Amino acid sequence: MPTTEQKQITFFALVVFGIAALLLVILLPRSFKGVAFNEYAFKRRKASGKVDTSRVYTGGRYYIGITFAFKTFPADAHFVELYDLEVFTSDRLEVKLDCSFQYFLRYEDLQLLHDTFDLRYEDIMRTNAIDALKSAVTQFSTRDFGTIRDVIEEVLFQAVRARLGGSCCPIYCDIPGGGCNETTDENFNVTSCFPRDSDECGPDELSLFASVRYFQLLFVDIPDDVISRNLLTLTQLEDGEREEYIQDAQLVQIQTEKMVQDIQNQASEISENATAQSNLIRARAVAEAQAIIEEAHSTGLAMMYETLNITTPEQKASLNYLRTLRDHQDVYMSINFNSLVNTAGFGRN
Repeated sequence: MPTTEQKQITFFALVVFGIAALLLVILLPRSFKGVAFNEYAFKRRKASGKVDTSRVYTGGRYYIGITFAFKTFPADAHFVELYDLEVFTSDRLEVKLDCSFQYFLRYEDLQLLHDTFDLRYEDIMRTNAIDALKSAVTQFSTRDFGTIRDVIEEVLFQAVRARLGGSCCPIYCDIPGGGCNETTDENFNVTSCFPRDSDECGPDELSLFASVRYFQLLFVDIPDDVISRNLLTLTQLEDGEREEYIQDAQLVQIQTEKMVQDIQNQASEISENATAQSNLIRARAVAEAQAIIEEAHSTGLAMMYETLNITTPEQKASLNYLRTLRDHQDVYMSINFNSLVNTAGFGRN
């Protein structure tokens, strides 16, 4: 039989075990803390408020002990909307912009964000975004907002992303199609981002430890007088272009008339040259024909003199006279030359 002392010891042990079990049942569930799926968290000691930033917790339940709690940060998008933002354009006119953008805290930079800003980062993000927008708009004129709005929206997006995100590559750069091989510097020039493990990627290059992924340029309020001046400028430009077209048309007409005149002059020159050439050829042909005829006459006369045995100059002169009379249309000759030589003016016997 157990002694009284043994019973007391057993009872005491059971009481201690029961208390321990009760404490375990009470404290163990309270030692597990949860982090929502859309949150990041650090472990924070309740008593001192000291935060352990050595590990970033994502969505789930973790055993961290009863003396710790989670200090959470949003893991989903932060929506920033800016209305009636007063900015100055390159032509030194004031316009008002409505825009919005969405940024995400970087998981890999959350420790630096906490150590730098703690939970008071939202106003800092907003202020820096406004400053970046005001600086970026100065390279565009009020007219550009109506002609290259998509370009302006992209430049503003790059400016806000560079100011909040810096120039270091995000950790997802190694993912194919991650879209992070390039970034934008403060002068809005597209350059390659710095790898995370390089010396160029320091705290200053991380900027505000956030990634701006989306940007929307909304309503642009341009003063009525500016719009009127722009319309007047556009009208003047149109009138100037119209005048240029008219002058160009007149110049083309003058050039065309000159070309027509040049072609006509060339045609006239060619025609006159051809006429002169033909006259020259005709004159040469007539002269050559006359020379051939004269040569034939000379040859024929020589043969006639030789055949008729005409040797004296008087006989040759008489023969030439007879030939001349024969060729004359107004002379009638009979058979006997010595008895009758009548001209057409004296009739015939």
